[in-house]
Amino acid sequence: MKDVSQKPDSLRIARATATLHAPAACIDLLRSGETEKGDPLKTARVAGILAAKRTDELIPLCHPLPIHRADVHYELGETSVRVVAEVQTIGPTGVEMEALTAASLAALTLYDMLKPYAEPEELHIEDCRLERKTGGKSHYRRTLAQARSAAVVVLSDTVASGAKRDTAGAYVRDALIDANFDPVEYAVIADDADVLGNLLRSLVEGGVSLVVTVGGTGLGPRDITVDTVRPMLEVEIPGIMETARAFGQKRMPFAMLSRGVAGYVRDTLLVTFPGSRGGASESLAATLPGLIHLLETGRAGGRHPGGYGEGP
Repeated sequence: MKDVSQKPDSLRIARATATLHAPAACIDLLRSGETEKGDPLKTARVAGILAAKRTDELIPLCHPLPIHRADVHYELGETSVRVVAEVQTIGPTGVEMEALTAASLAALTLYDMLKPYAEPEELHIEDCRLERKTGGKSHYRRTLAQARSAAVVVLSDTVASGAKRDTAGAYVRDALIDANFDPVEYAVIADDADVLGNLLRSLVEGGVSLVVTVGGTGLGPRDITVDTVRPMLEVEIPGIMETARAFGQKRMPFAMLSRGVAGYVRDTLLVTFPGSRGGASESLAATLPGLIHLLETGRAGGRHPGGYGEGP
């Protein structure tokens, strides 16, 4: 199975359809609900909902998901019935397969209940397709539409001295490049408040769009990042690092100890990630969609779908 442990939860909705073709007399039976097995539409609706809830048992590599809503409804024609299935979850991966499975099983149930009233060649199912999905990367982008500058500043006495190799900052740097940040500066410095402050002011003066510090967010005597950064922030954005901590806390119990802060210094967005490889990667996984949205729409006053001032 694909690893989705580093994907943040989001509201995900999928809609799928399938069409059963049948003689007009069979469609009339659907309208009346009178067959020897009972009401086909009601029975197929239940079958579709159950199928959505058990998709991970039917399709080998599907992830089990909490199904918060599943429903099936119909569009009846003269010689066909269109099955429409909608499924909703809040999770790290989508419910496309759940919606497709629901539509398919509902159509098969209708087929089974109508087959005593038609010849085999008169019944057939076709055009099972995904019509719409929202949520996840299709809705919350993890890549910039246009390149913007970024800088990654690693704070570590041991890495700066050459005694240890940096992995956390390098991961963040490479992930930002993959997200279409360009250029991405990279620096490793000791845990020194004066050096950090001077470097950050230089990056702000240079107009860097995003600065990510990696390390120094803990409670040790040399963890000076937060104490240096917080007084510099002109507009603090608590939700960024709250989101990172909440994401990390579901994966290991020490994420709550990170003191990271985030906000704007002039037009530069500044965020402070933990220095461990896991802490840094989880923080970026949790916050990247929001960071991209903010850089593209927020501080500059850009508009976004659903925002105030949007036309109909």
